[in-house]
Amino acid sequence: MSIRVLVVDDSSFFRRRLTEILAADPELTVIGTANNGQEAVQKAQELKPDVITMDVEMPVMNGIEAVRQILKTQRLPILMFSSLTHDGAKATLDALDAGAVDFLPKKFEDIARDKSEAIDLLRQRVKAVAKRRLFVKSASPASASGAPAVTSTAAKPVAPTIARTPAARAELLKSSADTHETPERNFRPSGKHYKLVAIGTSTGGPVALQNIITALPANFPLPIILIQHMPAAFTGAFAQRLNTLSKIEVKEAIDGDVLKPGCAYLAPGGKQMLLDGNESGARLRIKEDDSPRITFKPSVDISFGSAAKVFQDKVLAIVLTGMGSDGRDGSRLLKQFGSRIWAQDEASSVVYGMPQAVTAAGLTDLEVSLSDVAQKLLAEVGHG
Repeated sequence: MSIRVLVVDDSSFFRRRLTEILAADPELTVIGTANNGQEAVQKAQELKPDVITMDVEMPVMNGIEAVRQILKTQRLPILMFSSLTHDGAKATLDALDAGAVDFLPKKFEDIARDKSEAIDLLRQRVKAVAKRRLFVKSASPASASGAPAVTSTAAKPVAPTIARTPAARAELLKSSADTHETPERNFRPSGKHYKLVAIGTSTGGPVALQNIITALPANFPLPIILIQHMPAAFTGAFAQRLNTLSKIEVKEAIDGDVLKPGCAYLAPGGKQMLLDGNESGARLRIKEDDSPRITFKPSVDISFGSAAKVFQDKVLAIVLTGMGSDGRDGSRLLKQFGSRIWAQDEASSVVYGMPQAVTAAGLTDLEVSLSDVAQKLLAEVGHG
């Protein structure tokens, strides 16, 4: 059964081009198009697609408001298309705030080395987020044998709730207790001593990172490096947004930054973020990377690998939602030095690719739901 796609954009040229690209894949069927947000809301109700691609800037109703309206009545993944500008970045982050699961640049070639690779990645991304919706739909009903239904976070909305305030985070953790054992009952800190937290993610990562980083206190005792697959035009705006919402400091990393506790450093898009020095005086190195062998810029593997060389067994690495396997090789190197690896669980991942790759390789010390990461992280590093 093919994945049913609704394409929404005010440009007839872009609608036609995207429809042709998607329809050429036998696993995808474009069941309709819309040229503004209001029409998108109506067609989403009528056609019941598996996934929607959505432009941000449109007449009548913009993409951000359309996302809000659609998700009031339907739980389905919405993939945003955006221009790679500062304003486009801000609007796209607003759309993710509203519940969209991921975004892609409208200029497809910006996500790959050549046109054919970009088209393949576009199709893969649409299928990946749509499969998440299929998992959500099928995870909770009782089995045909009459066995009780397994309650799971997969039955919750695709886009995890962003809890900005302590009260909201408490409510989120309280609600998750219905589907998970609470961290207090189920989690025992390892007792390890850490010098760094390293978090890598891709598809679905902006929302996941916002959930975690905004839940940390101002006196968080360690530096944090964040590696999110994201275009260069977006990382500055994303770091600024996280910094505004968080108690800890969040910044886009620059070359020569000295790591300090209570600060999160976001790898700049289009470049690689490495560490050098030693554990008592580590610095960040931001480097251009023209290597055709490296798909992701920034790459989780590269950042994790350099962290292993500097901090050895004193890193807590967390691999969150994302397509592909970036982070697996870096996690293996960290593991060889004695560091610990956590991976997001399938039920709370938008795309269970990167965490699955790490877990399947036998590198994961703990699988953790997104709603539990911040609280377990605080317990593991000996805070609170």
